[in-house]
Amino acid sequence: MSLIVHHLNNSRSQRILWLLEEIGAPYEIKYYDRDPVTNLAPPELIAVHPLGKSPVIEDNGRVITESGAITEYLCERHGGGNLVPERGSNDHISHLEWLHFAEGSAMTPILLRIYTARLGEAAAPIEPRIAQQLDSHFAYMESRVGENGHFIGDSLSAADIMLSFPAEIAIMQGMAPRYPKLAGFVNACHVRPAWQRAREKGGAYYGY
Repeated sequence: MSLIVHHLNNSRSQRILWLLEEIGAPYEIKYYDRDPVTNLAPPELIAVHPLGKSPVIEDNGRVITESGAITEYLCERHGGGNLVPERGSNDHISHLEWLHFAEGSAMTPILLRIYTARLGEAAAPIEPRIAQQLDSHFAYMESRVGENGHFIGDSLSAADIMLSFPAEIAIMQGMAPRYPKLAGFVNACHVRPAWQRAREKGGAYYGY
């Protein structure tokens, strides 16, 4: 088997497992556990990626990093074309926007909240700004969930899979009452058989 996913527990690599289950492409998982004190990746993963980031995939020896790039690569090379709108269409432009919003914009305030949570009262001066940015980004996502439960078109897209992580963070932070469409989106993701298979293979995932 040539396709390998370097999977860190409780990480965004869970989305890549889900994507592969939706595609039906064969793959192998190499598991890594976070340090229980620092929550950082172990040295073994740093040996694969100098930043210790996950997801990382290998395809015939080629190491590929970054969730958005991995998602585009797998859809193009491993049978996920049905998860990408037709190139040249307006939906495809929206798909690219949302695919990269998930990591480029949405993750910034999420990571700031995670990092500053370790500072206690020292984070108080910037906490209102972080809270405002989280609300702004989650509200934007809430406003763009379609009546069919997807961000683009009438069926699951790779962008939906990428957006599942920030949406899950919003719900895990107790924001479901404020963002009911995001809550419905997360629930719809979690009942998909492919998501459940990925969860079983990937292990514990932020309580899910």
